[in-house]
Amino acid sequence: MKEILESRRLLGADQGLTLKELNMLYKSLMKQHHPDRFQDATEREAAEGMSQRIISAYKLLEALHPETQAAKAEEFEETLASGIANWQYKGQVLKLHFGDGSEHAFYGVPPKTYNKFVGTDATPRFVRRHLAGTYPRRCITGAMVEA
Repeated sequence: MKEILESRRLLGADQGLTLKELNMLYKSLMKQHHPDRFQDATEREAAEGMSQRIISAYKLLEALHPETQAAKAEEFEETLASGIANWQYKGQVLKLHFGDGSEHAFYGVPPKTYNKFVGTDATPRFVRRHLAGTYPRRCITGAMVEA
C-alpha cells in the first residue's frame, strides 16, 4: 500500500483518475524530467533517476487501474486455471505464483483474509471469490510461453 501511495504522490495522481488522465500526467512529467533535456552531467544523472522513478510509478498505477484490470480479466482467469504453485505474504501484499509461471500481487490484503486463504489450501476459487475484484492486483511477471 505504501508503494501505491508513494507512486500517486510522485505523479500527483488522485485515486479517481481515468487511465487517459493518468497517461497525460505521466507524459507531462516525463517531458519535464527527461534526461535528454539536460546538458550538465549531474543534472542529467538526477533527471535519469527521477524519470526511472516516474516510469516505475506509472507502470504500477497503470497495472492497478480498474480499466486495465477489466481488460486483462480473461487473461487472469486463464492464469487462475493453471493453479497456485506458491505464495508469499508480507506487509499486506500477497504474491501468488501460478502454474503457468506468472506472478501476481494483491495489495492491502489484511492478515485475517490471508489466514482464510491459507486455511482453504490456497484454492483458485478463494482467489476468484475473495481477492480478485476486492484488492488491487498487479501482474509482476507474465506466463511462461512454451516455444
